[in-house]
Amino acid sequence: MPERTVRRQARGLKRMAEILDAAESVIAEVGYPDLTTNQVAARAGMSPGSLYQFFRNKDEILDGLVARYTVERQEFWAARLAAVTPEVPLEDLVGRFVDESVRFKSASPAYWALLYGSATGDRLAEAAQHIHAEIARQVAGLLRRRSPGLPEERATLMGTMAVAMVKAVMPLVSSAPPERGEELVAELKLALVRYLA
Repeated sequence: MPERTVRRQARGLKRMAEILDAAESVIAEVGYPDLTTNQVAARAGMSPGSLYQFFRNKDEILDGLVARYTVERQEFWAARLAAVTPEVPLEDLVGRFVDESVRFKSASPAYWALLYGSATGDRLAEAAQHIHAEIARQVAGLLRRRSPGLPEERATLMGTMAVAMVKAVMPLVSSAPPERGEELVAELKLALVRYLA
């Protein structure tokens, strides 16, 4: 492939990433229902016509965000969970898992706005379900590495419950004042440690 074509493709991928970054920023501020392609173009520092070369409408922007979140979250958790050895105390493991989830919630408010917003339809919910099922599978593998005698079905159920507990508490944490949020996170860690022990 000619070098110029490769450079052009790299610039195109970089520009798409900038558009998705801009869309995340707008969604975090106004929500997906009120997002417009003009707002995204302005935030990305481009004309609406230039944006349309990459995304024809806000639904395609949503599809781009769903694809981004799917790949990023799967890679993120696969790397984190694969690196954990059986020697890591359960309290530390749970603390890392919850703290990483809270960090992601803080760093990616658009993800949570989309996940819990009804205006995005089933696309993000389906993608999120797939992401969470994959994380649960990885947690199950981790639990089996820690306890080789743990039956696979039981480990899968425990992984699914652990992910569901974190997912259920995140909206409470995000809507609470900081001090209350910290209390909720501490309770979540305690509940997970007791459940997984």
